[in-house]
Amino acid sequence: MTDTAADTRAPSPLLRRRGAVGGVGPDEGVAWHYGDPTAEQRALARGGAVVDQSHLGVVTVTGPDRLTWLHSITSQELTGLAPRTSTELLVLSPQGHVEHAAGVVDDGTTTWLITETAPALAAWLDRMRFALRVEVADVTQQWAAIGEPVDAEGGADENVTWRDPWPTVAAGGTRYGPPDDEHPGADRPWRLVLVPRDELVEQIAAREATGWRVAGTWASEALRVEAWRPRAGHEVDHRTIPHELDWLRTAVHLHKGCYRGQETVARVHNLGRPPRRLVMLHLDGSGHLLPVPGAEVREVVDGEPGRVVGQVTSVARHHEIGPVALAVVKRSLAEDAALVVDGEADVVAAAQETVVPGEGVTQDRPGSRGPLMRGLGQHPMLGP
Repeated sequence: MTDTAADTRAPSPLLRRRGAVGGVGPDEGVAWHYGDPTAEQRALARGGAVVDQSHLGVVTVTGPDRLTWLHSITSQELTGLAPRTSTELLVLSPQGHVEHAAGVVDDGTTTWLITETAPALAAWLDRMRFALRVEVADVTQQWAAIGEPVDAEGGADENVTWRDPWPTVAAGGTRYGPPDDEHPGADRPWRLVLVPRDELVEQIAAREATGWRVAGTWASEALRVEAWRPRAGHEVDHRTIPHELDWLRTAVHLHKGCYRGQETVARVHNLGRPPRRLVMLHLDGSGHLLPVPGAEVREVVDGEPGRVVGQVTSVARHHEIGPVALAVVKRSLAEDAALVVDGEADVVAAAQETVVPGEGVTQDRPGSRGPLMRGLGQHPMLGP
């Protein structure tokens, strides 16, 4: 999912560092790495690196009605959100497709939304205000995010901080994948600290002075892929529903009141199965080039690449487990099916690791109450 609204942010000043290589696609504007991506990734994995995330957008919502209003129009329970407590939300279409995703934290007077679609999200929120006592602002030009491998909420004496809740199943959420303590994302501490944009270089330098090194998005993305953490700028397309990415864990409250897209969320959870599912692919790294996001995934039949069964969404070189990717595939694809991914020069063999099981049923799905009404099982969002 990309933001089609204009964004005039200048590239990060850290790109002027010697050895810096700029990112592309959703990570354009910040460094992909600073000359030694493997060492940067190792430092980040052991909790000793900082990552420039200033390409992310920041939207603020102020006013006494802010939390009840956001609660009423998004997927998350926000009415009782305590100050400096992190969560995340989705804005869904009437058909339940993901349109926007945002990390959420409230400081007691302002709700901060960290997102990859700031201009479009702010514009949509502004149209939804009606007569409520809320004000919406895209403050991306004033605030920048810094990524830290820290598993802690921001303190009262710290800058506004969003702690990534992934993969802990929140109250009102559920899971398709493994329990929290068995999930690979449990080993990935991550938070985003908001700093004044004109202090970005200074704030990064202060962390380096403590012994941390600066790392690029090569490092942070490799650890995200290893953690099966969905990202709107990569895993989301115009058809995505949150079930396909196991996003009911942290971004959807199943027992709150109505909101746009809620009917699809409930029907797929209670009666159906998501049409697609997220997998992690272990890629053959013997070749020099890896597939790129958007590459087609094919099932191998009788030793030959066959039908297209999905699409790669994220690709990374991990310092320990090698080249890996996230992909969204048809739910009906067998979990042990042999796969290849279309590369620039040749196909790349891939072995899948299940994120969302092919059965497409959550661990707390309500029991059947009898046969479904005629035709209900053929609903496009329910699956066969």
